[in-house]
Amino acid sequence: MSGSKNIISKKKQSFRINEELFMYLEDFDRAENLPFRYPDLLRFNYTVPLLDKAGKDTLWETVFYPPGENEELNHRLIRTYAMMKVEGNITLMEHLYVDRIDFCPFGNSKPFRIRIKNQYNDNYDYYYVKLADASRVYGLEFEDLLSPNRINYIVDADTLVEEHIIGIPGDQFVQYNLNIPGINHTRLAKEFIKFNERCFVRLLGDMRSYNFVIDMTADFDDTQFRFRAIDFDQQSYEGRKSIYLPQFFKENNPYVDLCIKYINKETVRQYQLEERSLMARRIKIARFRLASLLEVMQNDTVSLKDKVDQLKTELAEHYKKDSFLKCKNMGEIMRVSLNLLLETSV
Repeated sequence: MSGSKNIISKKKQSFRINEELFMYLEDFDRAENLPFRYPDLLRFNYTVPLLDKAGKDTLWETVFYPPGENEELNHRLIRTYAMMKVEGNITLMEHLYVDRIDFCPFGNSKPFRIRIKNQYNDNYDYYYVKLADASRVYGLEFEDLLSPNRINYIVDADTLVEEHIIGIPGDQFVQYNLNIPGINHTRLAKEFIKFNERCFVRLLGDMRSYNFVIDMTADFDDTQFRFRAIDFDQQSYEGRKSIYLPQFFKENNPYVDLCIKYINKETVRQYQLEERSLMARRIKIARFRLASLLEVMQNDTVSLKDKVDQLKTELAEHYKKDSFLKCKNMGEIMRVSLNLLLETSV
């Protein structure tokens, strides 16, 4: 494994959610009528920069609304939180309030981050409101079906609501946690290898260190790690094969260095095969739902023709499989990639 410079499209094209994908989302309880829409959150009248504990700009802005709109909007946001957590039972949420609303003007989805606070004990939680994009929805679904992680989200027309994914951002982990005494670098390297393999098989791109988090769980004799993606905009979009391999981003070099230092080639291969085997098992368990999703994706457009042509050519060369060359879109490339996973995991 080695880190190198990678190039991402400066501005990813957005693709609307078509009727077939909406029908899929309704069939599997991902689509609901929300109490508000994304444009409602854009009616703020001023913002202030949000700083971290060290006083540095986080690139988020805390937004403020006119008094007349604030109370009603906050009520709708609490109702939405209830929909995600307790199937809409608002009576269980009467002690909660909206503590802060943050907006990030950068990125493709221009997200709002809603901070919900418990008035009894000051405990808080977050969720995100974003512009709905087909690529991101496919990414969320593949994450839920093919990874060890479950994802909770709701779609309504142009609005996407996602739960907060808990973990330490990968770039912050390098800065503050990587060299803490007692951190098991071998386990960390192992999990990065498995994460790298998952991203490549399910074609999730742009997993630079600030687009994933590390979930740390105390075990009886050590700490377990899990790398979790938090940005799904680059699901099956870019044409370069290396975009789907986190090892090739310079931002991830500290993790690559751990793999080089602590894991030999034979063990790397072992971990790759272990992860592919686990993914194949998940495919078999969710085969009917996954088949429905792939059928929808094969009739959808989530990338540009030149990117599709480049990716299928590079994957055909990588796997030595001409079946990729017959693909006409990203949905077909995904199907071939997952079918190949099943064939090699028998």
